[in-house]
Amino acid sequence: MIEVRYRNSEQVDRQSQLFKKLVDAHERLIKKDFTIWGPEASDEAKIRMGWIDLPTESRELLAQLDALTAKFRHLSTIVLCGMGGSSLGPEVIAHTYDKELIVLDSTDSHYISHCLPENLETTLVIVGSKSGSTIETASQKALFESLFDRAGLDKTKHMIIVTDPDSPLDIASRSSGFTVVNANPNVGGRFSVLGAFGLVPSAFLGIDVSIILDSAADTKESLIRDPHPALLTAYAIITGTVQYFGITDEHSKMPGLSDWIEQLVAESTGKNGVGRLPIVIEKEEDALPSNALTISFASDTDLVVSGDLGSQFFFWEWVTALLGSGLSIDPFNQPNVQESKLASGALLTSWGNSVPTLNNVGTDNSIAFFRAADSAKNLLSDFINQIDENGYLSIMAYLDRQNDSQIIEIRNIIARKTSKAVTFGWGPRFLHSTGQYHKGAQANGSFLQITAESDVDFDIPGKDFSFKTLIAAQANGDQNAIASRGLPILRLHLLDRALGISQLLAIARQL
Repeated sequence: MIEVRYRNSEQVDRQSQLFKKLVDAHERLIKKDFTIWGPEASDEAKIRMGWIDLPTESRELLAQLDALTAKFRHLSTIVLCGMGGSSLGPEVIAHTYDKELIVLDSTDSHYISHCLPENLETTLVIVGSKSGSTIETASQKALFESLFDRAGLDKTKHMIIVTDPDSPLDIASRSSGFTVVNANPNVGGRFSVLGAFGLVPSAFLGIDVSIILDSAADTKESLIRDPHPALLTAYAIITGTVQYFGITDEHSKMPGLSDWIEQLVAESTGKNGVGRLPIVIEKEEDALPSNALTISFASDTDLVVSGDLGSQFFFWEWVTALLGSGLSIDPFNQPNVQESKLASGALLTSWGNSVPTLNNVGTDNSIAFFRAADSAKNLLSDFINQIDENGYLSIMAYLDRQNDSQIIEIRNIIARKTSKAVTFGWGPRFLHSTGQYHKGAQANGSFLQITAESDVDFDIPGKDFSFKTLIAAQANGDQNAIASRGLPILRLHLLDRALGISQLLAIARQL
């Protein structure tokens, strides 16, 4: 069950047009009315309402999951290949239940190297892709197939595919003899955690997923009886801040929930020049702009949403649907995500099978840069000083989120120095999350892109490019997509990862 405490609850105007609009949207949402978000959104919404029924509908998966976990019970190492909604939800569940799940949601070769188990004989790889055409997941799948083949193992006995029925991945996997679990095609990826994409990996970790579904179902029934918690939360996010809200997992025992909500809200609301941008922070005292709403699940913040994991999943999906109505946007589409994909694809075609020359115009110790400057410090300082007065800085790190994790500190350092809204995202993971917001929401973002040299690489079977080339194309493609919209972007390239990160953090502290 969910309980909500809002510090400014006395300021909620229940007679306002906004609050009445949210009440109307809630009542229509119960009926799965796909016209809530207007005629332009109706075609998309009509085929995206299945998430409302997942708390009960997904119980039909339980028998299949029991059979599959019994069939593969001899495999103890679980690897999940997926991006966005296919990986963020399962990772939260694994962390919450203190289970070990290897999540491969990157094309960085250094990070990939951590995700390749030493003993493939005891490894099960779960490939989750709604469309079946996501380049990251398709490349990861091809890599693992090759590894199993070279080890003399039957890959069909070590891999499970989760995808929509009749997707290209579904058709190809079945014809090749893989075990396939179909997800509900009427559920969008970021709303899919209570379906096959979230439950299949969790079940293989030994988690009783029926408990998660029971909590979600109870929360659904509770919201139908009393919509106040959801209405209050949606109202607070719309009126309690102009654009940004900070969100933290601190004290909640649900690590990663904020990252899941970041994707859900940013990708759902960031379009048509409006949106709400979650800023994930580690602790409630971390730096945020003064006018940012603060949200937590167990800390002393402006808005506290308490409840167990299954309840949180369904509650935030419901709130996000209400936010769409309140902000007059379609919460189910992602019209600008394709821009970076197309830009990356064009670069891969033009590059062939190798990363092009770096073409930097300057070097400062371990940092290379691409604009005329006498130092990386001055370059970064000038860039940050030009951030829009009410704008935000997005730090986009195409690095290894395991060994390069120290770079996360740069968000809090710069936020404290500037009092600006500063977000941090791992590339290319954020392309399936805040990437939509960057291009579709308020056009006041500035972007610091951090790339790095790789001393390890993996070929992608069936392609004429490697992962090193792929991540370079993704970084460059997103840079081109952002720059084409007239938004400021600065790229810094680390010639040595460890030294470059230390140098960059030192520079940030001196700003």
